[in-house]
Amino acid sequence: MQTPVPEHQFLPARFQPLLAAVVAAALAGMAVWFVAAGGLRGGLVHHDQAPASGVVFTVDVNTAGVEELAQLPGLGPSTAQRIVLHRTTRGPFTSIDGLLDVPGIGPATLEQLRRHVRPIGAGETP
Repeated sequence: MQTPVPEHQFLPARFQPLLAAVVAAALAGMAVWFVAAGGLRGGLVHHDQAPASGVVFTVDVNTAGVEELAQLPGLGPSTAQRIVLHRTTRGPFTSIDGLLDVPGIGPATLEQLRRHVRPIGAGETP
């Protein structure tokens, strides 16, 4: 007795081994990519942590607002507010070292800020 053949077969029997080979090749390709990308040892980018960027955030202390200044390393909102107040009452800073006159900014904090402050005046580098 013959086995009944379904009337509506999705894929003919002669193409099923080909489809299985394509699926196996795709899975092997994904496995190779996963291993090349770092696999389980953490080489993949974590969704909550972006990779470190080579870009340095810089500001002009004579025009930046409190929100912008507060993002600089070593500064918080209160120190940023003091910078803006100092700038408002005494005029613009003429050099980066002028930040030492702001209460709460000492030599160590100034060194953290140097690479993030745009040059002030002619020929000065941060």
